[in-house]
Amino acid sequence: MKIKTGDTVVVISGNNKDKKGKVLSVIPKENRVVVENVNMLTKHEKPQGPNKPGGIVKMEGPINISKVMYFCEKCNKGTRVGFKVENGSKVRVCKKCGVELK
Repeated sequence: MKIKTGDTVVVISGNNKDKKGKVLSVIPKENRVVVENVNMLTKHEKPQGPNKPGGIVKMEGPINISKVMYFCEKCNKGTRVGFKVENGSKVRVCKKCGVELK
């Protein structure tokens, strides 16, 4: 997978187009990612005792990984991610400016 947890991504299609956010989790088997403040869902929860009251909870839902693109800080736009082998280790690089990604 070219997108990892903690990356900043931009949504390129759908209702949340042009929103930026941090990747909270990646679900590789389903090709989905959960992005901060994107695809917000409303969930009704029952009370689970005195410590966890019930109510309406807003939470992020997963979206398809093909709808997000890595956001390069140097280019200041969404870019594709490539790989380069340096000294026997594989590193991710930005396809537009060639800078190493963390």
